[in-house]
Amino acid sequence: MDSEMEVGSKKFTYKNRCRELAMSSSFCRRIYTEVEEVGWEHLVKLGDDLTFIRFRIMDNKRRAHILEITLDKTYPRSPPSLSADVPYNSHPEWSSNSRLRDVVQQFKRHVDKLQDFWLTLDGIDRSFCVIDPMHSHLAVSYRQIKIGNDCCIVLSINVDDPRSLPECRFLGSDTEVNILRDIWKQNCKKWVHAYGSDLLDIMDEPVFS
Repeated sequence: MDSEMEVGSKKFTYKNRCRELAMSSSFCRRIYTEVEEVGWEHLVKLGDDLTFIRFRIMDNKRRAHILEITLDKTYPRSPPSLSADVPYNSHPEWSSNSRLRDVVQQFKRHVDKLQDFWLTLDGIDRSFCVIDPMHSHLAVSYRQIKIGNDCCIVLSINVDDPRSLPECRFLGSDTEVNILRDIWKQNCKKWVHAYGSDLLDIMDEPVFS
């Protein structure tokens, strides 16, 4: 309850400060209006000079994404710069009539296109002993998996075609790595786009014991 009140208080403070600044210049007035169009409930942080904005955006799988927007003082003549925890940031389509809500809508479409990528990684995380990264990051496209005999496999998932056969490399002793490579070459055709679980069929399940 206290944390919810604190978040609500911050949003109220941001809104009031932005409203006060809106009286001082056309730039501030524009930012106030455009943040309001996106929705104050999505606002996480607002820079003192209003050139830095952080929104929390939910995708269609209810994942929360933090979208950071940096504005040039020439805004809106210059497009905003974007940063987010995604494998790659798309450049916003921008014109003299564009607004922050257009950027947010484009970002939503961008993350919705990445759902298969994240579902594939989620499947790997659920099925195997992932040792790197220790904590899942939405921008990271690889997984290092412990597979026994002091060996690991590193899978690199194709962001644009996440259900395709991933690139892989093996870590361990030369003898074990050579064996694992042979198994991979013989069985890699068994990968049939099942969100990562096909790795059991390719590598032969006892390998993971």
